[in-house]
Amino acid sequence: MLYLPSEGGQGLVEYAMILVFVAIAIIIILTVFGATVGNLYSTITGALPH
Repeated sequence: MLYLPSEGGQGLVEYAMILVFVAIAIIIILTVFGATVGNLYSTITGALPH
């Protein structure tokens, strides 16, 4: 009988790589737009009646 390698680990590695790329994208987006979103949030909460 021939030895057939298992490909189960390959799928896990692919999912892990996708997770890493998504995490990097979120970090970049927050770095670029973080201050803008923070200022917008402050403006909105400041305009609400107390």
